[in-house]
Amino acid sequence: MSKIFVNKKGARRVRGGHLWIYKSDVIKIEADGGAVVSVYDEARNFIGKAFYSDSSEITLRIFTIRDEEINKEFWRRQIKNAARRRKPAKTEDQRPKTDAQRLIYSEGDLIPSLIVDDYAGVFVIQTLSQGTEKLKETFVEILREEFEPRAIIERNDVKVRQRENLEMKTGVLYGEAPDEITIEQDGIKFYVSPLGGQKTGSFLDQRENHLALRRHAFGRGLDCFTFNGGFALNLARSCESVLAIDISEDATALARRNAELNQISNIEFQTANVFDALRDFETKGEKFDTVVLDPPAFVKSRAALKSATRGYKEINLRALKLLNKNGILATCSCSFHMSEDLFLQTIEEAARDARRRVHLIEKRTQASDHPILVGMPETYYLKCFILRVID
Repeated sequence: MSKIFVNKKGARRVRGGHLWIYKSDVIKIEADGGAVVSVYDEARNFIGKAFYSDSSEITLRIFTIRDEEINKEFWRRQIKNAARRRKPAKTEDQRPKTDAQRLIYSEGDLIPSLIVDDYAGVFVIQTLSQGTEKLKETFVEILREEFEPRAIIERNDVKVRQRENLEMKTGVLYGEAPDEITIEQDGIKFYVSPLGGQKTGSFLDQRENHLALRRHAFGRGLDCFTFNGGFALNLARSCESVLAIDISEDATALARRNAELNQISNIEFQTANVFDALRDFETKGEKFDTVVLDPPAFVKSRAALKSATRGYKEINLRALKLLNKNGILATCSCSFHMSEDLFLQTIEEAARDARRRVHLIEKRTQASDHPILVGMPETYYLKCFILRVID
C-alpha cells in the first residue's frame, strides 16, 4: 500500500476540515505520482486517503478520513451521493427548472479535482490532477452505468493540468456529442458548445442569482460582461429595456443568438470594453435603474489582489454613479482571493466615493450544485451582492 507521511502542520490542516496538503508539509513518500495513498502523521497516526501528485505544489488531495478500501464501488458511492444532493427544483407543473447542472463539484463533493457538468444529458468531465486522470476510465464507466448519458466529453484543456504534468486535450469519450446543445434554465434557453465554449461549455454557477435578480430588476437595465447573456435575458423579463456589453465579439454574438432563441426583443447588445463604456455613459449623463457587474476573475493569484481590488472598485463606483435613486446594483466576484469581507469593503469604498448610500438586499453565492465545503474556503469563490441605491 502506498504511504505518505506529513508533518504536524499538514495533519492539523486536514483535521480542521481542509482537503489539501502542500509539498512543504510532506516528510516521507512511498508512492508514485497519481497513486491513491494512505496518509499518516509523524507519529504514524492515520489521517486519511488521498490522491498523490509528484509535480504539483498541492501534493495530496484528501477524499476520505476513513481507513476504507478504495475501489470502483467506493467511487460509485461517492458519485451517487453527489447526484442525490442535486434534488432538482421543480416548476408548478413539476417539470425540472433546469436540465443543466454541475453533477460533481470536485472538493465540494469530496472527489477532489473531478468536475462533471450535465448539459441536457451530455456530460462534460474534467480530471484536473494526476489522481483523477489515472481513474478517468473508471469515472466514465460509472457515469455510463448510473446515468446513461447521451455522450461524455472531456474538456481537459485548462492550465491547472500543466501543474500536474498532464497534457491538454479535449474529445469525446463516449457516445456521439453534438457541436451545440440547447439547455433550459428557469424558462430561458441557451446554446452551449461543450467542445468549444468557456469552461465546460458554459457557466452554471450563476443560475440561481439570475433568478434572484428577476425579483428586483426594473426599468432600464445594463448588463456588463454579459458573456452568453445570462443576466441580460433574465433582466429582460423584468426591465423595459436592457443594454448588454462584452468586450468579446464572439460573446455578444452568442448572447444575441440566445435572445433570438427566446424571442426576446428588448435587449441591445454592444461589443465594447466595459471600463471605457462606463466612463462614456457617465460623461454623457446616461442613467439606469438596474446594473449588473459580472466580470471575469480579476484575481488570478494573491499577488494580483491589490490591483484587482482597484479594478473592482472602479467598476462599482462608476455603476453606482449611473444608477437612479432606488436603482438596483447586482455586483459579482468569481475570484476566490477576493474574500466576501474584502469585496464588501471595496463596494463600501466605491459607494462613499460615488456619494451614494446603499442598502444590501441580498448576499448570494454560487448555485447550490457548486456546494461550499466548510473548512475548505477554496470551494467558496463566487460572491454576488444585490444592493439598492437609496440616496
